Amino acid sequence: MKNFYAKTSRWESPFLIQAPQALESGDVVIAETESGMTSAIIEKEAPSRRKEDTGQNLATAKYIRKANLVDLKNIRGHQKKEQEALRLCQSEVKRSGLPMKIVGAKYSFEGGGITFAFTSDGRVDFRDLVKNLSKKLQRSIRLHQIGARDESRQSGGFGICGRELCCVRFRSNLPSITSEMAKVQQIAHRGSERISGICGRLMCCLAFEEEQYRKLAEQFPKHGEKVTYKSRPATVKEVNLMTGKVGIELEDKTFAFVDKNELE
Repeated sequence: MKNFYAKTSRWESPFLIQAPQALESGDVVIAETESGMTSAIIEKEAPSRRKEDTGQNLATAKYIRKANLVDLKNIRGHQKKEQEALRLCQSEVKRSGLPMKIVGAKYSFEGGGITFAFTSDGRVDFRDLVKNLSKKLQRSIRLHQIGARDESRQSGGFGICGRELCCVRFRSNLPSITSEMAKVQQIAHRGSERISGICGRLMCCLAFEEEQYRKLAEQFPKHGEKVTYKSRPATVKEVNLMTGKVGIELEDKTFAFVDKNELE
């Protein structure tokens, strides 16, 4: 038995499945999740289902089979209908003036239900929308709210670093990014526009080096700390972790940048 990462749609998080046969990236399989039967695409082989080995807390699904010709035909048929359903839903949202953005649609494997993914800044009362869609599409309707990262994951693209978006490259659920991470790395002063990704949220890469910056900061005096420079008392006013320099204010109110190793 081998373990694999698989996804049902671009906006949803991946899950783990265990298959009795070798599978390759791009293979379509049929699996059973908590929501029922679904088709999924294999992303890559996973080292283990155990959380401590994968480093991820992913949901699991039961492997049913590799998609056969009949399955693939049904899936392609659903995909064509998904585009029609998506346009209809977007039109209904626009007509209703609801504060939400419909970004994706997916038919259930058996074709009896449709899930619409949407983004919104707050809670939305979409009960009337569900009723209208159920009546027009003759299907069970489910609306699934996703975040800005999930929308970017579906759209794809490249960050200012020139690499593929983190939310696309990494299969696991990305950690929460906070302004404190930017402060630790001394880049919060650049402004939110310069440290935000195309999703409008703080860039995921802020989490990559946070621990190293925190360890580095432990080697420096803190802002406001009393220190001694060449036998003269001073107060720390600024710290530059990258250059190793510390800005101090002496008793006569003069300011100087000195190497941290010169402080006592």
